[in-house]
Amino acid sequence: MTHIAVLYTSHNRKTKTLRSLASINEAWSTFNKSLQITIYLTDDGSTDGTSEAIRKEFPEVNILQGNGNLFWAGGMINSWKEAIKKKYDGYLLLNDDTFICKNIFDDIILTDEYASKTFMTKGVYIGSTKDPETDKLTYGGAVLTNKLLYQFTILQPNGEFQQCDLGNANIMYVASEVVDKVGILSPGYVHGIADYDYTLKCKKNNIPVLVMPNYCGFCERDTKGLYHSFHLMTFKERLKHLYSPTGIAFKSRLLFMRKFFPYRYPMFYIMGWLKVLFPKVYLKARHGK
Repeated sequence: MTHIAVLYTSHNRKTKTLRSLASINEAWSTFNKSLQITIYLTDDGSTDGTSEAIRKEFPEVNILQGNGNLFWAGGMINSWKEAIKKKYDGYLLLNDDTFICKNIFDDIILTDEYASKTFMTKGVYIGSTKDPETDKLTYGGAVLTNKLLYQFTILQPNGEFQQCDLGNANIMYVASEVVDKVGILSPGYVHGIADYDYTLKCKKNNIPVLVMPNYCGFCERDTKGLYHSFHLMTFKERLKHLYSPTGIAFKSRLLFMRKFFPYRYPMFYIMGWLKVLFPKVYLKARHGK
């Protein structure tokens, strides 16, 4: 691994984006092996001066302009499509609100060596993040514990290499050999879910998906959940939230279920509408209140 592309997308998160870029540069500057990085960032229609600030503080960043309707999945695909025009050893996907630990590149190399030795192929490596205030795990890799009910458990980094099924792309490294085999993020997803789709797609193609041994960054998590205030919304608001890319993103979730858990698709569709039509009944059934 001598030259990797770092991929971002951002929308009106100037302060966090600048801090994230600073953290990746700090980790790179303290890395004691030969490594080049090239950063591609899609600014999806920011109005807070994100692009201007990046050009001033990090002029080396390749800034791509979006129209404000790309959201996370579309923005990351946009950055990735630009990056693969050149040949890199791998691609490091980062969220613009994720701040990198200095061990990130060491962990990537160690995991890459482990994958090559154990599975005879390179793979996808997930970096776990923790909350900067509580030190609790926020994002990372997860194993499916019940495919029928689509239940999974997020893995705690434990100093070992752990196989996983689902991976958050807050920190996700993809070797170039993986891109050659399965491509980049799948189309059809607007905001989230595309990272879960990608890791499951890789698993189907016998590509190892591994959680790196140590925490690799910090990122806060929204713990409220998608339905936390559903019962307080009007029907029109609930319907809008159901299909909003930054809400429940129903179309993207239906696509995901149809591709990987087709037996759950009918029930998932029905339950989605039941939650819209009878939110109080759903909350009572779920929480017993």
